[in-house]
Amino acid sequence: MHPSQTRFGRQRRFELLLFVLLLIATLLVFGLRPGTHLERVKDAGVLTVITRNSPTTYYIGPEGPTGPEYDLAKAFADELGVELEIITPESFADIMPAIENGDADFAAAGLTVTDSRAERVRFAPAYQTITQQLVYRSGRGRERPDSFEALEGAIIDVVAGSSHVEQLERLKPEYPELSWKPHRSADSEELLYLVWEGLMDFTIADSNEVTLNQRFYPELTVAFDVTDPEELAWAFPPGKDDSLYREAVKFFEAIKADGRLDQILERHYGHAERLDYVGTRIYLRHIAKRLPDYRDLFKEAAEAYDLDWRLLAAIGYQESHWNPKARSPTGVRGLMMLTQRTARQMDVQNRLDPRQSIMGGARYFMHVKDKIPDRIQEPDRTWLALAAYNVGFGHLEDARKITEYQGGDPDKWIDVMERLPLLSQKAYYKYTRYGYARGREPVKYVQNIRSYYDILVWVTTDESTARHPASMDPVYRIAPSSL
Repeated sequence: MHPSQTRFGRQRRFELLLFVLLLIATLLVFGLRPGTHLERVKDAGVLTVITRNSPTTYYIGPEGPTGPEYDLAKAFADELGVELEIITPESFADIMPAIENGDADFAAAGLTVTDSRAERVRFAPAYQTITQQLVYRSGRGRERPDSFEALEGAIIDVVAGSSHVEQLERLKPEYPELSWKPHRSADSEELLYLVWEGLMDFTIADSNEVTLNQRFYPELTVAFDVTDPEELAWAFPPGKDDSLYREAVKFFEAIKADGRLDQILERHYGHAERLDYVGTRIYLRHIAKRLPDYRDLFKEAAEAYDLDWRLLAAIGYQESHWNPKARSPTGVRGLMMLTQRTARQMDVQNRLDPRQSIMGGARYFMHVKDKIPDRIQEPDRTWLALAAYNVGFGHLEDARKITEYQGGDPDKWIDVMERLPLLSQKAYYKYTRYGYARGREPVKYVQNIRSYYDILVWVTTDESTARHPASMDPVYRIAPSSL
């Protein structure tokens, strides 16, 4: 090679190196450096949080995204002045590795603080205390086990990667016969359901999960507490940069001091212990004592929107037991229990005014019902509309698509009601547009209203024939004794 070519090559490399150095200097001058974790979040305008679909964390409700973890993360994002981005992994076991790898800013997934986890991630201040509980289905001749010694030969089904597995591993030396099966593709709520169905004998779940699910699976019974009280907390990536973590510490100090944390937990858990479905005798007593005060209002609204007043009355009873001052922990109020958002949409100025509430509820029900395809006939059209009224139209459509995929009739309530509970199972909801939903809740909601409606039809024998003849159809009729 000629000496001039060698010098030319060295000069080109020098010029390239000089260009790179000048580019780095320019980036530093204009502040375009990586920055701290907190600065990167604010610069991007997005807070990325990894969580899971469940009633104790995050799901899409009738009014949009909700759940204890979602509400906390959204409040934190709002304080930072950024948007919230939610990530839900395929498996619970994927959450910890994702945080260790920095795939999200932090995890808000109902994670129990354990020593082994604390070696892998940085936990923020705890926001809730739970207890791990051994759960089984009572009845069917099964005796209540009082210790792990009573489980000899039994298998405990648990979620893979959970703190429940860690606890069982700690107990194994003390109870050598202890046996369990970890499930990577199932979550805690699915295992609780399978225990209730009798397809599994035992599972371990956190006490907050048990409390919420016992409303729908009343035979689920706690055998005993597996642990002392444990703390739940957010998990942040390890490393020297703790800028976002420190901001989270200040956030939790603030919401504990001003009561916002208590409000969020009350919104999602406060009603669980008090929820009950009253018996037929109580309902008949309320028909005699409470209904006369609102009967004409139900008739007025029904006439305005071409409805059977007894259907509206049944909805009102399911919502509030005909109490015009009713209020739930989630902020819905009035005889028809309207949210602020729905009240604004329906032009209701005062949710506690019985007439406004009933008219607004009737208007909203028709608003939802008008979305149901015209081809669907009564009474299916009404029952599907009631389900959408409760769980949201998007979730109803997801259930109807699952029904069609499985060979059922998406236009028939009797087929759709069998698939709505699948919206709480990951194997199904991960393929839907709107994701997780408490699918058994709208089923119970609709069935209760149908029962209340049938009883009203039976009681009000002097009234004209109902526009919705469900009570005359043996396929759809639910006997009052089933309440």
